[in-house]
Amino acid sequence: MMRLAVRTLRFRKNGFIATFVAVVFGTAIVMACGGLLETGIRSNVQPERLAAADLVVTGKQTHLRPGAEDATPLTEQVDLDASLLPKIRSVAGVTDAIGSLTFPAPLLVAGKEGQGHDWASARLAPYKLQAGTAPVRADEVVLDAATAGAVHAEVGGMVTLLVQGRPTSFVVRGIAAGPAGHTFFSADKAAQLSGRPGSYAAIGVLVAPGTDLGKVKKRLKAVGDVTVLTGVDRGSAEHPDASTFQTALISIAGSFGGIAAMTMMFVVASTLALSAQHRQREFALLRGIGTTPGQVRRMILGEAMMVALPAVAVGTVPGLLLGHFLFDRLAANGVASAAVDYRQGWIPLAAGAGAAVLAAVGAALIAARKSAKIRPVEALLEAGLQRKWFSWVRLLFGLLFTGGGLALVIITIAVMTGPLAGATAGPAILCWAIGIALLGPFWTKAVLTLLRWPLYAVSRVNGRLAILNVTARSVAMSAAVMPVMLAVGISTANIYMQTTQVHASETAFTKDLRADAVLASTAGGLDPALLGQVQELPGVASASAYVTSSGAIDEPRNAPFDEDGAPLQGISAQGNDGAAPVKVTSGSLEELTGSTVALPDYVASKIDRGIGSTIKMTLGDGAHVELRVVATFAAERGYESIVLPASFLAPHTTDRLAKQILVRATPGTDINGPLQQLAANHPGVQVSDRDALVAGNSADLKTQAWVNYLLVGMLIAYTAVSIVNTLASATVRRRRELGLQRLTGSTRGQVLRMLTTESFMVALAGIILGTLVALATLMPFSAAVSTSALPSGPLWIYLVIIGVAVTLTFTSILVPAMATLRTRPAEAAARAD
Repeated sequence: MMRLAVRTLRFRKNGFIATFVAVVFGTAIVMACGGLLETGIRSNVQPERLAAADLVVTGKQTHLRPGAEDATPLTEQVDLDASLLPKIRSVAGVTDAIGSLTFPAPLLVAGKEGQGHDWASARLAPYKLQAGTAPVRADEVVLDAATAGAVHAEVGGMVTLLVQGRPTSFVVRGIAAGPAGHTFFSADKAAQLSGRPGSYAAIGVLVAPGTDLGKVKKRLKAVGDVTVLTGVDRGSAEHPDASTFQTALISIAGSFGGIAAMTMMFVVASTLALSAQHRQREFALLRGIGTTPGQVRRMILGEAMMVALPAVAVGTVPGLLLGHFLFDRLAANGVASAAVDYRQGWIPLAAGAGAAVLAAVGAALIAARKSAKIRPVEALLEAGLQRKWFSWVRLLFGLLFTGGGLALVIITIAVMTGPLAGATAGPAILCWAIGIALLGPFWTKAVLTLLRWPLYAVSRVNGRLAILNVTARSVAMSAAVMPVMLAVGISTANIYMQTTQVHASETAFTKDLRADAVLASTAGGLDPALLGQVQELPGVASASAYVTSSGAIDEPRNAPFDEDGAPLQGISAQGNDGAAPVKVTSGSLEELTGSTVALPDYVASKIDRGIGSTIKMTLGDGAHVELRVVATFAAERGYESIVLPASFLAPHTTDRLAKQILVRATPGTDINGPLQQLAANHPGVQVSDRDALVAGNSADLKTQAWVNYLLVGMLIAYTAVSIVNTLASATVRRRRELGLQRLTGSTRGQVLRMLTTESFMVALAGIILGTLVALATLMPFSAAVSTSALPSGPLWIYLVIIGVAVTLTFTSILVPAMATLRTRPAEAAARAD
């Protein structure tokens, strides 16, 4: 049978092109997602400034809340107490330990981010002086050679750095060769500028040559609650944000990789099933001459393998390129850390190849099952007109997936709120799409029945012939309708989920926002004294520093926040008409000073805490604090944040400073001029309007939306390939039917008009079913994240989607048909299916 399979491929090359293309694209997409997943899991960051340290000790960037099973990530820099330094030096095998301070210190003229450190930590790179000497006095610094060259700095010259939000001049004491973007200060000055004297950002550990690093690492862990990094992991101490991006990258790659794998399996299965469906007469003849069902199955499986294996080999090349391209785009848009090394080893390669081969094998077995079991006479009849809708197995799985989609919808409505609704709405899209696709013949017949009579009433002879043809072949036509449904349903649901989420977040933020302008830092943070200067400007009714971070409520333990922690906002004390977006329902924000907190009404009721009570929290830098509740405020469900004094929260962030000041003007007053003049006297400060503040608040969501647009676009392109493959293949295989129609007297124009009507019905049926799939997910999702069940977003997105679907459908049917109609009718009618 394998020899027969080879001959079949030789003479039916066009029939297997669709499967080949589907496997190539599927392999590339799964490989690319696998590369992103491996990159996220490894999160390899090459050490630069700490490259000379054999081990690097950092603070633990997670916090396990009392009674919780999963740790909460700490998003700010967790410092180490300086008392750990002598303890680490006393560990067996350690020759020296060097503490490293890190704080923002950009050069104003360079226009780039920069970090400041103590000169003692320069040994950890190591940096080597090319000119000058080490800094000794408080007004002296050492620049790296690359930075010094960029600003044309020389030993003895002056440079201006933005430290603690203020431009400060320093003498260039020396220039050192080493990694770029780092400035070194004297020990005392670095401790002052870091904002946390008596602590270190990291400690570099040097060990004796030949020492077992694994044993030293175990001993260091016993010193305290610390993290010990070795090898390439040391680089994460220089780029702590890499671990913050890790979870996002893994979740994105894993979810879309799974969707891509399932989509590939469905697409490959549909192309092979369509191929087998058009070869029923051939299989009938084989069964009629004595071929056993097992031989037919082996032949179909052999054909699938001979198509899939070369396709997998071809698909690995674009898979390698696509993965790197996607990672670069994610890093450029702030979803992944640019410092992380992209890795795509043999595991993603094996995953992509294995998924493609399994998809081909599984699809071939499914396609072969019906063709092998059918009786010869029944096969001949079935080849003429397919009437059987689906097998019991397909019915069972179709009902299971449909039931899964319904269950996820119920969970979304009953349980999920705010951004969390996406966790169930995303899988619901896939369940609905697969469920309808498996039961495609039923849904296709139902929709075509509804479309038949209105179209019949307005059509002429050729159109009515097309309607009768499509209605009679509704079961077979489901193979053409389902790819259109997948493309429209998946793309519409995913894109409008993002637009709805962004709109809901912006609405929740702007609902109580009274600020008319915002002062923002372009690097490092704002001078704490700037807030008082803004408040004294004429026309300013209220001004508030604005800080964001995250933390965890430890006591009480029933706080309604998941393992990702609670969003924190830091604002200045203000009255009821203040600039910060907080609408007080009890208490007063005028008392928001020191160790105090304001809680959203829902959170306060959930943990049973009122005015005057206390809560215990762990802030983003790992600090444990006890806070007194001074106010409660209204907040949209799912978008609650804990509000603390900005002056209290800012020192517990990585930069130690507020980065924004919200300003509300007195009614009828234009404060833009005074603010612009004030900003001009403070380098590194810019003035923006209310829209910029809203855009900044939703920046993360818009970035996440952009990523989903990119990855969803990739899947849309894949389903578009499926549309073209399926419809073009089905049209080419109708050449005998079209030839017979022309022999009965139909002209080419009449046949094309008939096919145009068929194309319209296929496209319209697919669009209707795809829209129903999207609405089944979007309406409960919209109700969960906002106050309306109608999704938000521009209408033109949907119009573009259906326009592309219609164009692909018409092109995939009419272009092959025109090529087929060039063949003489007698020759076309004489050809086998």
